[in-house]
Amino acid sequence: MCNLYSQTRSQDEMRHVFEEVLEEDVELIDTTGNLPPMAGIWPDYSAPILRHGASGFQLSLARWGMPTPPQFLLGKRTDPGVTNIRNLASPHWQRWLGVPHRCLVPFTSFAEPDSRPGPTKGKPIWFALGPDRPLAFFAGIRSEWTSVRKLKEGVVTVDAFAFLTCDPNREVAAIHPKAMPVILTRPEEWRDWLTLPFDRARHLQRPLPDGELQIMAEGALEDAA
Repeated sequence: MCNLYSQTRSQDEMRHVFEEVLEEDVELIDTTGNLPPMAGIWPDYSAPILRHGASGFQLSLARWGMPTPPQFLLGKRTDPGVTNIRNLASPHWQRWLGVPHRCLVPFTSFAEPDSRPGPTKGKPIWFALGPDRPLAFFAGIRSEWTSVRKLKEGVVTVDAFAFLTCDPNREVAAIHPKAMPVILTRPEEWRDWLTLPFDRARHLQRPLPDGELQIMAEGALEDAA
């Protein structure tokens, strides 16, 4: 499962790319402040998402990890959250599949743990759409949630997010045969994920076509390119 990714493009570029989704009378509000390049985003880190807001769309920060299903929290004092979501038939996830809870998670590369035998086994293998790391989006869901994510924090209310996964395509399957993130690369896909009823948007939970990803780095904990 993908528990590490990067987002190194500027806020201006994220806004410019997303303008292709917006209608002329819809505003995109940026609440992220001065957002630096993020070469390594880990679970429970804050990261940018594009989401529905009160009067349009927002580019905002959220913490990576949606609430864990209760049956997996028995005897535990914290819930750091679930980062990757596959089973959309689960009642736990269905409450957040409506349009208001859907989001786009911008990224430039993502890592999967190497399952191949040898010295790199278990280490991150970084994938991107090309050497220049073009901006793309994971299909995500989000919710405001109150819980104890870390004992030292106590009870906190956060905007949380996670992204969908699916069967891997050829490139990812050679490294990590279990799953890959759901990646959306075209404006019409971004618009459909954010606006269509779920029964018309669920087809987007599918692998990226073979040949569209390249391995960019092996073993590094960050991808700063």
